[in-house]
Amino acid sequence: MNREKKMSNILIVILLSIGAITMVAPLLWMVTTSFKDRSSVFSLPPQWIPDPFQLDAYIRLFDMSTLRTGIQNSMIVTLTVTTIGTLTSSMAAFSFAKLKLPYKNFIFLILLAGLMIPYPTIMIPQYVIFSNLGWINTLLPLIVPGLFGNVVMIFFLRQYLSNIPDSIIEAAKIDGASYFTIYARLIMPAIKPAVAAQFILWFMASWNDYLAPLIYLRSPEKQTLQVVIANLNSTYAIQTDYPLIMAGSVISLIPVLTVFIIFQKQIIESVALSAVKG
Repeated sequence: MNREKKMSNILIVILLSIGAITMVAPLLWMVTTSFKDRSSVFSLPPQWIPDPFQLDAYIRLFDMSTLRTGIQNSMIVTLTVTTIGTLTSSMAAFSFAKLKLPYKNFIFLILLAGLMIPYPTIMIPQYVIFSNLGWINTLLPLIVPGLFGNVVMIFFLRQYLSNIPDSIIEAAKIDGASYFTIYARLIMPAIKPAVAAQFILWFMASWNDYLAPLIYLRSPEKQTLQVVIANLNSTYAIQTDYPLIMAGSVISLIPVLTVFIIFQKQIIESVALSAVKG
């Protein structure tokens, strides 16, 4: 029996290793290609370690003004939306989960119904509204809607808050605590792992968003990083300048990877707590 268990464990490790290599290999290829010259990209057998190792692609990339403005615009949009939106989403989740509000379940169902509407269905009406407001070719269409929260985050945090006993809220109210005090001192510390997990998912979605910036932003100085990289791809792919394109992709990956490293402890706690509560 022990031998069968050991063989099954070995087989699982082998399968997981193959899956990990399959997922990581393209990422490693992207990073190494960014340090190659053009001829080394097509060398056979493929070079996993750049020879010669050079930074020419990054030097040329940072000489482009569009890259700097793209990074700046993406940071403005992503940090503003995710920071303020996470605050409003957690407040909304607290309200839906613990406060006694009229028609709150009906309102919550309407919010969930909004998730079932495909974005292309509302894309044109949204464009017309933002155009009438004079927001086209500005960052406002990318920022303002997210400031009012994220329905997915509200749903997730509401379900997470359902595991917190109502008696804690009632005891705090008896002690004279306001709802904002309860939210700040009781709710937020309790849901911090879940907020961190949802924050990363939202950060990734906002940072990697391509369709909305492509629709609303026209001027190169207003475009976000993903649109800038797409323009690089269309311009330099025909020139087989793949090191430059891969360098841009690596730069776009760094903020997401940094945020994940910072919040990885909270994410693991969120997954562990969800497993225990489930």
